[in-house]
Amino acid sequence: MLLEIAANSVASALAAQDGGAGRVELCTALELGGLTPSHAQIALARERLHIPLYVLVRPRAGDFLYSDIECETMLRDIEACVALGCDGVVLGALDAEGRVDAARCRTLIAAAGKLGVTFHRAFDLSRDPAQALEAIVALGCERVLTSGAQASAAEGAALIRDLVVQANGRVVVMPGAGITTQNIVALATATGAREFHASAKGQLPSGMQHRRMLLSDMEGGELRSDEGQVRALASSLRTLAQKPAQA
Repeated sequence: MLLEIAANSVASALAAQDGGAGRVELCTALELGGLTPSHAQIALARERLHIPLYVLVRPRAGDFLYSDIECETMLRDIEACVALGCDGVVLGALDAEGRVDAARCRTLIAAAGKLGVTFHRAFDLSRDPAQALEAIVALGCERVLTSGAQASAAEGAALIRDLVVQANGRVVVMPGAGITTQNIVALATATGAREFHASAKGQLPSGMQHRRMLLSDMEGGELRSDEGQVRALASSLRTLAQKPAQA
């Protein structure tokens, strides 16, 4: 079993690695669902991580219906990930009818070359999850990140289980959204999934002594993946993996 951490900074990525994560998805702006990190963040993470590094390629918040200029932006971000030696990218696009935009995705995947590709939670906004899964398999993606089309993976566990069965090993179905040490074992048991995605984040206390208390959204401490939370999640998966299968 493998734990992927959505790391919103290089510091979060290092905490994920130190806590025992098997892979990092580097992004920024988790409060917006995640956006593409800067070139410098990607470069620093690549230099300092020895576990696989995937980078989220998402140019803006909001829906996953992209313009030509947004697709060009994503192409250039993917080219940068290739040049920096990343292990994979995380991408996705839908058309106006809620289907996987295969044409745009094929172009992005071609730019990734030998890098691994995860289809992100655009999947959860598709009109027909079963059909979308087949489209993702046809594109050659390694995995799909999903909450089971619900606000959290725990709420979407039934659909995730159906998707794992439908995938039948052709693509990894990776639950994500709201995964904690309190629910990861139950989710793994309910879905049959083998890879899991969490942010394991907490807010650090601010070191600022001067506070205006007028712009509270700018005066809090940094949100960072917590090494202890990552370690607890990874430990839960290891323990579950070591249990003998029940007859």
